[in-house]
Parts: sequence; C-alpha cells; structure tokens
Amino acid sequence: MFNFLAFSQALRLLVFAAQATILISLIGLVVGFVIAVGVCSARLSRNRLASRLGGAYVFFFRGVPLLVQLLLTYYLLPFIGINVPPLVAAATAVSLCEAAYLAEILRGGFAGIPNGQLEAAQLLGLSRFNAVTRIQVPQALRLTLPSLVNEVVMLVKASSLISVVGVAELTRTAQNIAASTYRPLEAYIAAGLIYLVINGMLSFAGHRAERRMERA
Repeated sequence: MFNFLAFSQALRLLVFAAQATILISLIGLVVGFVIAVGVCSARLSRNRLASRLGGAYVFFFRGVPLLVQLLLTYYLLPFIGINVPPLVAAATAVSLCEAAYLAEILRGGFAGIPNGQLEAAQLLGLSRFNAVTRIQVPQALRLTLPSLVNEVVMLVKASSLISVVGVAELTRTAQNIAASTYRPLEAYIAAGLIYLVINGMLSFAGHRAERRMERA
C-alpha cells in the first residue's frame, strides 16, 4: 500500500538533492553554450581544417553515449594526473557533451538566415561583429528557441546519469532512500514529481520567451 508519510519524507529530502541536479544542468548549459559558440563558428568557417575539427567534435560527443563519457572523464582525469571531485568530473563531461548538441542547434539557426543580410548590413556601415550580434544572433535565437528549450529539458533528464560517478543528485538520492527505507515506489514517485516540476517550469519559461520574441 502506498505510504504517504514515506512519500512526504522522501519528497522533502529530494527537494534538497534537486539542487545538485539543477547545478549540474546549469553548468552544463552555460559552459556548453560557450563551447558550442566556438564549435558552431568552426563548423561554419570557410577554413576546411576548422570545419573538419568542429565536425569531428560533434561526431564524437554525439556518437558516444553520455554515460560512457561520464565514466571516461571520471577515470581519465585521475589517470593523467588531474584529481578533481566527482561533481567537477561530471560537470566537465556534461558540458562537453551538451556543447555538441547546442552547436548543431545554433548551426541550424544560422543556416536558416539568408546570407544577403550580412552583406547588406556591412554595406550600410555596420562592422561584421555588430552585424552578427545585432542581426544574425537575434534571428538565430528566434529560430532555434524551441529546440534550445527542448534541449535544456533533455539536459535536466540526462543529468540523472551523473549518479554513476557518485554524485548525490536527484536520482542517486532516490535510490539511496529506496534502499534504506524499502519504499522504492514512494521514493521514485517523489523524484519523478520533482523532475516534472523542474521541466514544467522550463517549458513554461521557454513558451513565454518565444511569445515575447514573436511580438518583438
């Protein structure tokens, strides 16, 4: 029989554990986006070497499962003499993986913008930097916003994999609660509810941002 007391106790503990999930997701998004800008620029570059290096990066990090990347990073860093906490190793792997997906989303957005806009802006006296940041970037964000929101939601769900390297995030804490209380149903329902709330808020914020961009 479902135990509401066990559910409420698990929910209270998991709310605190969700902080690690949100932290990893936020780091993966911010750091991954910075890396993605560079990878996207390389992919769109006319330099064949840069384009191929960017393509190789995307091919590797999209082709190897995140779970394997987490384990590789966790064991590779100490092997080469870099001893870091599991949370740092997990954040590194998630950021590198996320960058590959974000780079392809951004590349798709820039590819959908007519090339003539950049040339016209430069003819009007705008520098290439201003033309890209003021004209192309806003359009690329508008075109890719739904995909970016979906990717963030996927990132939050994928962050559950960092439990394999010992990080006590939401899923790992739910596993610990289930093992110690022998009430797995209550623990995993509570964890699922928290994931649902987090991703629901992200989806709502994404829809609001999309509407504002449509009005602008």
